[in-house]
Amino acid sequence: MKCPFCGDSETQVVETRLSEDGTSIRRRRKCNACDKRFTTFETAEVRMPAVVKGGGERQEFSRDKLAAGFRKALHKRPVSTELMEESISRVVHKVLALGEREVTSRMIGEWVMAELKRLDKVAYIRFASVYRAFQDVDDFRDAIREVDK
Repeated sequence: MKCPFCGDSETQVVETRLSEDGTSIRRRRKCNACDKRFTTFETAEVRMPAVVKGGGERQEFSRDKLAAGFRKALHKRPVSTELMEESISRVVHKVLALGEREVTSRMIGEWVMAELKRLDKVAYIRFASVYRAFQDVDDFRDAIREVDK
């Protein structure tokens, strides 16, 4: 690490501490050339993978877009915001846990459907009707039978 005062590359770590929230490391450093001290912070850089849509188009992953889908499906349903947020976090964690540069929208959609099925059957049917592009009443019947299993 270069000294911000003199530009020398010979610095030593004098003290290391974990931040209060545990997401970064604070290091006090001392320059061997000018003897000045400075602080650096080390954090993990986490990149969300790109989402590959059905037509091959790639988009940035958006937690906000994911949350909007949950909110629409759960509109006026007796599910707390806390439970919804936990489900959203589980989906985001699954996306990150893949460790891939890209994830398909289909995979994300299936994870969302699994979460909604756990949270609220009506919300699950709402989401499934759009996600699977139901064409007629038989598609709804099939989805309802699936939920009743």
